[in-house]
Amino acid sequence: MHEELDAVIVAFDEEQGVGTLTLNRPDALNAMNGQMRADIETGLELLGERDAEAEGVAVRAVVIEGAGEKAFCAGADVTGFADASPAAFDAHGLRAAIGEFSAPVVAKIDGYCLGGGLELALACDLRLASESSRLGFPEVDLGLLPGAGGVQYVSRLAGPAFAKELAMTGEHIEAERAASEGIVNHVYDDEAFADEAASFVDTIADKPPLAVRAIKDSGNVSVEAGLREGRKYDRRIFGTLLETDDHEEGARAFADDEYDPTFVGK
Repeated sequence: MHEELDAVIVAFDEEQGVGTLTLNRPDALNAMNGQMRADIETGLELLGERDAEAEGVAVRAVVIEGAGEKAFCAGADVTGFADASPAAFDAHGLRAAIGEFSAPVVAKIDGYCLGGGLELALACDLRLASESSRLGFPEVDLGLLPGAGGVQYVSRLAGPAFAKELAMTGEHIEAERAASEGIVNHVYDDEAFADEAASFVDTIADKPPLAVRAIKDSGNVSVEAGLREGRKYDRRIFGTLLETDDHEEGARAFADDEYDPTFVGK
């Protein structure tokens, strides 16, 4: 599958079960505009259709990356700031689309990841970055704050003091610091980034997909609900997973080192 939308390229590797959404405005450092937000949501819908058509699970993971060599996404397209209403820059629907997508979504950050671009990455389940990448919230210099909940989400991952520093200074931080603060999962050398990121995503794609999806949901519940509700959710889903073919495959492989399990999402 390969489909070029106006601002996003959608691809799907059927053998590995990995979808890729490539932000495709490299001349504008993949700056986010309304078309790109709509295309990301459309891309997720197209990938979701693969699951609907499949017996079991087709999509094991989704990667969001930026075209070109300079940026994942350098933020919102500021050329539209002067005349636009707040609704024109509302990315809450996009965040919901990523959060509600069944499979894990991984941000593959290579280059600038700023403002709305960082908020897009924070909407993803996991974040990988090349060593030379730079992340930040420059909105303060426009007299604004990150408008899609950036301070809120960084506060949950790294604490409110770091979130305030990042947004108040508007500084670009190195990927290694972002990782040390907990807003990036892994940082890889620039030369090895593509291979290391692919290996990481493949590791997740090879796991039992129903369990991976349940873990994504559990993590989301942990943020949105209290501990008691989260534990109830985990117990309920644990019982459901016990009845799956994937669990049977995993249990057999655990008992027999020579058995190679096949996980199909059933």
